[in-house]
Parts: sequence; C-alpha cells; structure tokens
Amino acid sequence: MKVYMIVAYPNHNGLSYNAFESARQEFERARHEVRVTDLYAEGFDPVLRFDDEHKRRDLQFDDSTAPYRDNITWADHLVFAFPIWWGGMPAILKGFVDRVFSKGFAYDYKGVMPIGHLTGKTAWIITTHDTPAFYVKLFEQDYGKVLDRQVLKFCGIKTIRRTTLPYTRHTTAAQREQWLASIPAIAKGQLPVQP
Repeated sequence: MKVYMIVAYPNHNGLSYNAFESARQEFERARHEVRVTDLYAEGFDPVLRFDDEHKRRDLQFDDSTAPYRDNITWADHLVFAFPIWWGGMPAILKGFVDRVFSKGFAYDYKGVMPIGHLTGKTAWIITTHDTPAFYVKLFEQDYGKVLDRQVLKFCGIKTIRRTTLPYTRHTTAAQREQWLASIPAIAKGQLPVQP
C-alpha cells in the first residue's frame, strides 16, 4: 500500500512527532511505500493567496503545491499527526488544507452537492491535546473532527481511525510511553503486510 504521512509539529522530540515517527517506522517495517511531509521542517507556507492575476479557482494548478497534490493522488492511505491547539489543528496544517485540498483537485460541486474526487482513499488522524477527555466529548466541537468530517469526508476520503491522547499535561511518562507503544499495533492493524 502507498501511505502518505503529514506531520504538523515543530519539535522532533515531542509527543505528536514521536507518535508520527512510531507509525512511520511500522508502515516501513511492514514494507509499505511511505512518503512524508513534515510541514514545519519544510517551512511550508500556510498563507492562502489569490488576487486578480492568481484566481482561487486556479489553485488546483498552483505549481508550488503540485508535489503535495501528487502525493495525495499517489496514496492509498493518508496519515495526519498533529497536536490540538486552541481547539483545532495547527495553523500550518489548516493552511496546507486550504492550499492543497483545492476545488477541482479534491472536490467539485454538482449543483449544491459536493462531489469528492479522492474516493477510495482512507485516513488515520493522530492527535494529542491538553483537554480532559470528558470535556472534549461534552463541549468541544473540533479536536480532529473538522479534518475528518468537514475536509476528508467532503473530499471522498474515509477516516478509518482517530487516535488521541487527551489531557497530556496530566499524564505520566509511563502513560505517554504506553500510548506511544500502542501506535505500531494500530498502524499494523490498518493495512495488510506487503509480501
């Protein structure tokens, strides 16, 4: 299988990055083809720009985002790893969505109905956050759900798993290690081992 992994975390020693790295190693160990975009390491520009000369309707042809569109087209399975900040994804990842998942490439409309162009692909969303799980369940609306329901599903991608470590500031080192240790098994369970 072809796996495209997008990580949005600036600290390569941090929990979100370690979860991404653990998943990546498992996919490679199982001999899947893996491509990676590390948004912070690449210095991805999240600012969406369009004007009279650069039309929003032409974003699907933007040369600067073509490699990311190519990776999405190539992939069977997408993996997103990021922390939840201020109730949602980091700005750099939101900018990636704004600039890469463009109309004409990722979706179109038939009348008022959206038509996803990325059908047949699956996704796994890995997040960490500092909010107690019960509070998120009762009161918060995003925490990875927007990426799942309003972006990926809209574009025809089926999220098969969301993995979250909540309330990280009140977890012990042992709890974090246990959570990280579960990531390879979750990765392994998503895709068949390649011959």
